[in-house]
Amino acid sequence: MKTLLDLENWNRKEHFAHFKQMEEPFFGVTVEIDCTKAYQTAKSLNTSFFIFYLHKTLTAVNAIENFKYRISENQIYINDRVDASATIGREDGTFGFSLIEYHPDFKTFEQIALTEIKRIQNTTGLFTRSFDDDNLIHFSAIPWLNFSSITHARSFTYPDSCPKISFGKMMTSETGKKTMSMAVYVHHGLMDGMHVGQFVDYFQESMNQ
Repeated sequence: MKTLLDLENWNRKEHFAHFKQMEEPFFGVTVEIDCTKAYQTAKSLNTSFFIFYLHKTLTAVNAIENFKYRISENQIYINDRVDASATIGREDGTFGFSLIEYHPDFKTFEQIALTEIKRIQNTTGLFTRSFDDDNLIHFSAIPWLNFSSITHARSFTYPDSCPKISFGKMMTSETGKKTMSMAVYVHHGLMDGMHVGQFVDYFQESMNQ
């Protein structure tokens, strides 16, 4: 479900009008995330760390309203729930785009994610299903690289307003602290650095629990 944002009375109406006309309206930031506690928790639960931090990511996305905004025909809609289209790798080195629905309960989400991951790994090709709605984040893990910035392949003619969130290689310091790079790439017509900061803070606090 989604509802129409009252654009005329939105305090970012001018910001939206300014940035939506740009050829590249997205901006991105890369931050370092402390995942020491989260990794320990995932291992204690005997669960996939990837699924664990994907759930934390979606929880944070659904907690920050601007991350649930999407543009359609010059209007902004607020989604009740945002899911993930994560890239899922296969043994042959290819990957497919998944659709993993968010659920606030981790155990329920874990089963949803495991089912979709298994489905992708037993298919071929990039698109193995239709994507009828845009209540998504585009999500990717790049565990081979400890990156400090990232860019995305994007068609400027395609009316995309979905956030893109990527994680890099987990690094362990001499003291045992574990960190990962997280890149957040969002439409500037829908949010500013303040909103990305709120998302990052929420996510980090959730990872520390």
